[in-house]
Amino acid sequence: MTTPQPLLEFFKRGEVERDARLLAARGGLDVKPHEQLAIIVVLLDDADAEIRTEATATLDRIPADALRKFLARSDVSIGMREFFADRGIFPDDTPALDAAAGEAEAPLVTAAPGEADEKVDEEEDRETATQKLAKMGFTERLKAANKGSREMRSILIRDPNKMICAAVLSSPKLSEPEVETISRMANVSDEVLRIIGNNRGWMKNYKIVLGLVKNPKTPLAMSMNLMARLNDRDVTQLSVDRNVPEPLRVAARKRIVANTSGKK
Repeated sequence: MTTPQPLLEFFKRGEVERDARLLAARGGLDVKPHEQLAIIVVLLDDADAEIRTEATATLDRIPADALRKFLARSDVSIGMREFFADRGIFPDDTPALDAAAGEAEAPLVTAAPGEADEKVDEEEDRETATQKLAKMGFTERLKAANKGSREMRSILIRDPNKMICAAVLSSPKLSEPEVETISRMANVSDEVLRIIGNNRGWMKNYKIVLGLVKNPKTPLAMSMNLMARLNDRDVTQLSVDRNVPEPLRVAARKRIVANTSGKK
C-alpha cells in the first residue's frame, strides 16, 4: 500500500484555486519531499502559463545533489525516477536511507525570498490562534496548516474545507502524538480518519489504531478491519462501548466468544 499524499490528489483533480497553485509552484507549501515534488511536477502542465513558469523555476532551484540523494531512496516511485532521468538527473550510486515512520522531513525547496506572503510562525502574542485564523483567507490558512503552530493545526484539522485538512495531514511538523489525538476526534471528517488509516507509518502506532477503531466517525469497514489488531482487553471494552456502531460491538462480542471457545 502506498502512503497517501493528501494534498497531491487535489492538484491532480484540478480542484485547487489559482492562488494556492501559484503558492505551491513557488515552493511555498512546506510538505514532505515526495508530495512536494509530485505537486510541482503536476503544475508543470498547469493551464496557467505563469504557474507553469514558476513551477519550472522552482524545480530548477533544487540542488542536483539533493535530488540525486533523494531519488536513491527505495520509497521513491519509478515514475518519479523516470521523470528526472529524462532531465538528466539520476539517483546516487549509494542508496539513501528512507525516513523512519513519523520522522519529520524537510521539503526539498522553499519559496524564494520575496515570493512568500506573510510568514506564519509559532510566536505567541496578544492574539489567540483562533483569532489569527479568523482573519486569514484560504491561502493563508493553507500555509498555516503546513507551517503554523500545533494549536493552529488542531483547529484547522476541523476546517470545513477538505484541502485545509489535507494540508494539516501533509505537514512535516505534524507529530505522531498529534495524529493520536486526531484519531480520537469525533468532530473531524471521515475523510481525515480514512487518510490516517491508510498511512502505513501511522498504522504502526497501536494508540492510533485504537483511536480509529473507537472513533464513531471512522468508516465502519476500516474499523472492522483494524479491530483484528486490538488486544483482548481493548476488544472486551469495545464490545460494550455504546459510542461505536452496533455492528462493531457485535463483531467484538463474536471475537470474545470465539477466543473463549478456543481456550476450552
